[in-house]
Amino acid sequence: MDGMDPVDLLVFGPHPDDIEIGMGATVALHTAAGARVGLCDLTAGEMGSNGSVEERIAEGEAACAALGAAWRVNLRWPDRGIGGPEHIRAAAALIRRTRPATVAIPYWSDRHPDHVSASQVLTEAVFNAGLRRFEAGGPAWKPQSVCYYFINDSVPPSFVVDVSAHYEAKRAALACYGTQFTPAAAGSVATRLTSPHFRQLIESRDAQFGALANVAWAEGFIVKAPVVLTGLLPAGPGGVEEGNRG
Repeated sequence: MDGMDPVDLLVFGPHPDDIEIGMGATVALHTAAGARVGLCDLTAGEMGSNGSVEERIAEGEAACAALGAAWRVNLRWPDRGIGGPEHIRAAAALIRRTRPATVAIPYWSDRHPDHVSASQVLTEAVFNAGLRRFEAGGPAWKPQSVCYYFINDSVPPSFVVDVSAHYEAKRAALACYGTQFTPAAAGSVATRLTSPHFRQLIESRDAQFGALANVAWAEGFIVKAPVVLTGLLPAGPGGVEEGNRG
């Protein structure tokens, strides 16, 4: 895992393409603003119906470039086998090594069991990374905030991020995953992801979050702690700046 310098934002995804589905435009927004963003896929998605491990990792790297992230790493945990103390320890070690201000992980309720397992493991890893007596290598590190993003399912979010100016970057990153969304190789099979309705599902959610916030596109997030405001006036000169402490 060489080359993984400290980052401002660390985003975890269970499989290559999950980060892009859930918060690709938010990643692009932060990198465009000059923030360092690191991406971590837990598995290579080897149980998926289409695409080889090598293809999926290569697609992830292409999507990383499309979003402007500083680096991407794949921990190569077994697909459909996420869980246990060693996985918690490995994720905590990565958090300590990269020292992010914010960590983003999948929302804990999702139709895919791997997404649920990943959320549970990563929630524990974030907590354990801040315990100085937890053995995971390196000094303890506690991110300032933790947020949860949606992959398949969603609920009313704690807040949304206006990603209207960066939505094309999300589309470009998703287009990198040809083996998953538009497979052309011999032996490819139809899946939920290959249906055009899956892309419609992603975009309709982002459009709905955007409409609720009176913008074109938005991605939603959940935090467990209250969202902190400095007051009740609109943002702007003499107004309010939003933030969250998760």
